[in-house]
Amino acid sequence: MPETYMGLILPTPEEDEAIARGIAEDPDTVELTDEEFKAMRPLRGRPASPDRKVLLSVRYSPEVVNFFRATGPGWQTRMDDVLREWVAARQR
Repeated sequence: MPETYMGLILPTPEEDEAIARGIAEDPDTVELTDEEFKAMRPLRGRPASPDRKVLLSVRYSPEVVNFFRATGPGWQTRMDDVLREWVAARQR
């Protein structure tokens, strides 16, 4: 029976060796030094944006939401862009 950890099937020692050989033979991989590895910091979520947004709950008509959602990923940003244009036009 294969060895498992938290429900995952672990590779056999032979599979581990084959994986390590493949990594060593890959010209695009780089072995980090201990100093480089220690200098790494874990990323949590997205990097902080200089353009901070305000989180709020708001209601829009279904046709507006459906229109923007139909434009695909990034629809909320496009919606924000349209609202920014509207504000800029009225501040002139």
